[in-house]
Amino acid sequence: MLAPTIIESPRRESTSVPRRRVRRRMSIPVLVLIAPFIAVFVIFRLIPTLWGLGLSFFEYRISGQLDWLGLDNFERLFASSTFWTSLGVTFVYTAIAVPATVAVSLLMAALCNRSLRGIRVYRALYFLPVLTSFVTAGLIWRWVYSTEGPVNAIVVSLGMSPIPFLSSEALVLPSLSAVAVWTRFGYDMLILLAAIMAIPQETLEAAQIDGAGSVRTFMSIVLPQLKPAIFFVVVLELIQSFQVFDLIYVMTGGGPVLASYTLTYFIYDVAFRNFDFGYASAIGVVLFAITLVVTMIQRRIFKDES
Repeated sequence: MLAPTIIESPRRESTSVPRRRVRRRMSIPVLVLIAPFIAVFVIFRLIPTLWGLGLSFFEYRISGQLDWLGLDNFERLFASSTFWTSLGVTFVYTAIAVPATVAVSLLMAALCNRSLRGIRVYRALYFLPVLTSFVTAGLIWRWVYSTEGPVNAIVVSLGMSPIPFLSSEALVLPSLSAVAVWTRFGYDMLILLAAIMAIPQETLEAAQIDGAGSVRTFMSIVLPQLKPAIFFVVVLELIQSFQVFDLIYVMTGGGPVLASYTLTYFIYDVAFRNFDFGYASAIGVVLFAITLVVTMIQRRIFKDES
C-alpha cells in the first residue's frame, strides 16, 4: 500500500509579509495627502494651544518680558468680580441662544424635507445668512434694532414708544441671541435635514399605514433617530456661543453696564487693551475647561437617553 501523502497548508508568514508590504505602500500616498492638513493643524492649532496653556503661568507684557507666576493668574482670575459677571453673562447667553438655534434648525429641517415645488430654492435662501459674516450681520441688525430701524418704525406707527433692544439690560441678550439664530440656523438645518433624509422611507411609510399622523411620526420615529445629529449640532452651537465675540463687539461693545460682557470679550479687553497676555491666557484656559466639561456632560446625557 502506498503511504498517504500529507499536504501541508501554506504558511501564514508567506502571505502576511506581502500584505504588510502592500499596506505600507498604500499608506505612503495617504500620509502624503494628509501631511499638509496635519502641518496646518499643528502650526495653527496645536502649537498656539500649548503656547497659550504655558503662557497662563507667566506674566507676559507687550514689551516681551516673561516672568514666572505659577497659579497667580488663576487666583487673580477667580477673585475677580468681572470674571464672575462675564461668566454669568456667557451662561445666560448660551442658555438662550443654543436651544433657540437648535429648535429653529430642527423645525426648518422638517419643513424643508417636504416635496414642494421650488423647495431647493427655499433651502438655498435659508442658508444665505450662514454666508454672511458676523460683522456684517451685526451691522445690519444693529440698524434693525435702532430707533430708526424697521422694527421700531412699526412700533412707533402703532402708537408705542421705541423698544430699547440693545440699550436695555433685560433685552440685550435675547436680542443678540435672535441674531445668532438668524446667522446659524441654516448650517444646522442642513445637518439635520441630511439626517432626516437618511431615515429609511419604509419606516415612515409603515407608520403612515398604521395611522400615525405627521406630528406623531416625527415625534416617535424621526426625532429618536436624530439624536446623534442633534448632539452634534448642540455641541457646535455650544462652542459657538461660548466663543461669541463679533456680534457683541459690533452691536453692543459689552454693554449696557456689562450686560453683554462675555468671557471672550473679557479676554479681548485684558489682552488687547491692557496688554496682559498671561492673564488673558488664563481666562482662555478656564473657558476651554468649561466648554470641555459642559460638552462631556451633554455627551453623557445623550448617551443615557439613547
